[in-house]
Amino acid sequence: MSARGKLSSGLVGAGLLIVDKGPGVTSHDVVASCRKLLGTRKVGHAGTLDPMATGVLVLGIERATKMLGLLALTTKAYTATIRLGRTTSTDDAEGETVADASATALEDADIARQVALLTGDIEQVPSSVSAIKVDGQRAHKLVRAGEEFTIPARRVSVTRFDVLARRDVPGTGFVDLDVEVECSSGTYVRALARDLGAALEVGGHLTVLRRTRVGPFTLEHARTLEQLADAPGVSLDIDEAARTAFPHRQVDAEEAEAISQGRWLDPIGLAGVYAAIDPTGHTIALLQEKGKRASSVMVVRPATLRGL
Repeated sequence: MSARGKLSSGLVGAGLLIVDKGPGVTSHDVVASCRKLLGTRKVGHAGTLDPMATGVLVLGIERATKMLGLLALTTKAYTATIRLGRTTSTDDAEGETVADASATALEDADIARQVALLTGDIEQVPSSVSAIKVDGQRAHKLVRAGEEFTIPARRVSVTRFDVLARRDVPGTGFVDLDVEVECSSGTYVRALARDLGAALEVGGHLTVLRRTRVGPFTLEHARTLEQLADAPGVSLDIDEAARTAFPHRQVDAEEAEAISQGRWLDPIGLAGVYAAIDPTGHTIALLQEKGKRASSVMVVRPATLRGL
């Protein structure tokens, strides 16, 4: 068996699966479906999507589940539709109506002004039905239990909040805005819809949400569950995933052997987590530099896997 074949032993099927999640299913439903389709229990996710939301959901398969916590998925992008004129209990279309008001008299300039104020580094209060923990409990669970509580505002970054189109909804008094949002992880687009409606004094909520990018992973990488059923397998094998998600350095065979056994290398000045790629193109480990050492934070191909 070639050296390349030996290095792959124990890693068959490992990698990242980028799913284009459909509406009406939870992220945990998607994980359960992927376990069945791929025939493995070793499936994990790098952050969830609400049931009403669609789009990019990043899953780790087999050994790549260990990679999920190291991924730098700090930026996200969405397309969405905000309905002005109605406030709901959940800040989206799945909640109960709290109040209605006519929004048709709103001027585009007024909308643009308030959108600009919600762009940049802002203080945002997450939705009361979010997964934010309050005194150790998830906010959405406290809501269902009828508890009263306050979620503190937190700093988030909205790098892009653009209105692409406006549609007045006939006979309703509502105005629908199609928007594109790019933001930091932890930003709630539902909260942007709520806050925009509140600032315009007509109320607002989210009716459509589609995530188009998480970190470096986009809809171009993604497949629906139906497509996955026709051709089961990861979107990016563990080597492609490492090259896509992390900076990398080339290592020689001797260095690859050392880090496969858990030893450290000399640093080269790369910040953050990066991949060590051997001469055959395999990722041997993910490294992070501290002081005079570049040490493994995950050994992708430990020496103990060889020959299995």
